[in-house]
Amino acid sequence: MSVEGPPAPRPQDPPADGPPVRTAFLGTSWFAADVLRRLVAADRAPGLVITRPDRPAGRGRKLTPPPVADAALELGLPLLQPETLDDDVVRRIAAVEPDALIVCAYGAIVKEPLLSAHPILNVHPSLLPRWRGAAPVERAIMAGDAETGVSIMELVEALDAGPVQLQESLPIGPDDTYGDVAPKLVELGSDLLLRALDEVAAGTLTATPQPDEGITYAEKIVAADRDLDPAAPARVQHDHVRALAPHIGARLKQEDGSYLGVRRTAVAADGTLELLEVQPPGKSPMTYADYLRGRDAR
Repeated sequence: MSVEGPPAPRPQDPPADGPPVRTAFLGTSWFAADVLRRLVAADRAPGLVITRPDRPAGRGRKLTPPPVADAALELGLPLLQPETLDDDVVRRIAAVEPDALIVCAYGAIVKEPLLSAHPILNVHPSLLPRWRGAAPVERAIMAGDAETGVSIMELVEALDAGPVQLQESLPIGPDDTYGDVAPKLVELGSDLLLRALDEVAAGTLTATPQPDEGITYAEKIVAADRDLDPAAPARVQHDHVRALAPHIGARLKQEDGSYLGVRRTAVAADGTLELLEVQPPGKSPMTYADYLRGRDAR
């Protein structure tokens, strides 16, 4: 699908002391959509936005555009939604004459010839080489990491293995959830991206190869990753809940085979896991105390 919106604001209106930087933006998720909005707010609108096609979503399987498509239309930016980054897409990108491509949570592998056609700034929310892959924020919290961050990196054929151009860390509090951390990473990633664009304009952007030590992979979150292990230490279960709250949700299997959603927990003074907010099957979230009262009343 291609949508040619009204003319975009002049891409990357130049700062007073430098030339304009023309870009094309490839992204899909809400994270990428918020980065895109921040670029436009900073007068760095891309000349072209590329995202994934509309997909069925929700219980009704209604055809739904990805968040970046919604953002691009809202901002009046030219938009493409190709199934693949084929030769036509490569030509459409080349027509923008980009000084750099911005890639942020696009959800598909960028391959040749596009990979080598333009400099690429990839916004990845982790301290590479730790947590390469699809779910770096969730995996960092699930592992109990005390910090995460954002890396601006070059793309190469190997997954998230390219040289790092800019990197900055962000602390993760012991009770921070994904919902607490991810918006801060959007802000940090946007700021780093704007710095990288300034360095592209100045011709001063450099990159450092990633070390061979400390490589970990953030595998995509699947249904089985939602399941809590009641035998695991309370801290491990708490980190698991934090990592999936509120967008995915952890769960506990009940004796009858159903699942109790677990939305918020704490580690009690005696080292046990305290359930604070849960979601029974087919019901709205509630405090664990209300859940117990309702169950006892039956």
